[in-house]
Amino acid sequence: MRTILLGPQRFTVRATAALRSLDSAGPVAVINAGWEEREDDITELDAALDHRSRNLRLYHRLTDVLTKDRTFAVAASRFRDRHDELTGLYRIRLDHAMKGVYAVQRQIPAHPSRARASAAYRALRDAVDGVRAIDDWYLAELDLLYAELESDGGVDSSEVIAWHRHEIQGVQTNCVAYVLPGGNVRTLMSAIRLFAVIIPSELPVVAWSAGAMVLTDRIALFHDFGPDGASETEIFDRGLGRVSDVVAFPHARRRLRLDDPERLAILAMRFDPAECVLLDDAGLIDLDADGTVPATARRVGTDGMVRSGMAVGA
Repeated sequence: MRTILLGPQRFTVRATAALRSLDSAGPVAVINAGWEEREDDITELDAALDHRSRNLRLYHRLTDVLTKDRTFAVAASRFRDRHDELTGLYRIRLDHAMKGVYAVQRQIPAHPSRARASAAYRALRDAVDGVRAIDDWYLAELDLLYAELESDGGVDSSEVIAWHRHEIQGVQTNCVAYVLPGGNVRTLMSAIRLFAVIIPSELPVVAWSAGAMVLTDRIALFHDFGPDGASETEIFDRGLGRVSDVVAFPHARRRLRLDDPERLAILAMRFDPAECVLLDDAGLIDLDADGTVPATARRVGTDGMVRSGMAVGA
């Protein structure tokens, strides 16, 4: 199983080289629902794939289902409303919990020899565990919403959805690799989930930005430089789990305060033992066959330092 994760790309030399490094002969499945209305605009991508692309057109299929299946469309609208409500509650809890985390962090002794032996450090670990519990609560509530959507929306009984799922399986036949070129992560994940798309574990995958995010266990949204100031990193959804124990952060230089080790330390502690991997424009991570992140990957340590070439938290 070969998996190549890239930072944001626009068919740069590195992206094209990664695609052609798959060293396989045959059609390549393209999952680019995140491009939404531009989903069919794959001329450059197809050229980088030596004209072997097979576009699954998941966004087109998603809009077709919403147009033709009234039952699912109503359930999907209800899901969006309830998800927005859940997200609002999650953010309230997360904001209060994170303020407590930072307040406790400021009480830790500055001297390294005293820091980890202090009661303040133990209090910090406990406070971070509280944030992790809130993340787990959100995902559990989200699972209930998805179950409700499948039941109320008649996902398993819908003739329209069944037709598209069958056609997608046909498009995937004989594909030797997969490409997920980013876009809107919400749309991308929604389409993959609705059509129950399975990426065979034995086939290679090249993914960047949102595409890289959906391959992980958990998808995190983050922006330390938003229009309203820094917002706390929040869990958005479960990913496909092809890449385990990794949280992907595309656009890291533009969206994370990489010069704030205290804030980064909390980020890494929160997701530990998963690795917080930074995917910038020139970033490329070629995962080992067992999915291990190579030592050269840039990641955030639990000490708040950005490093490569050594284990997280070293």
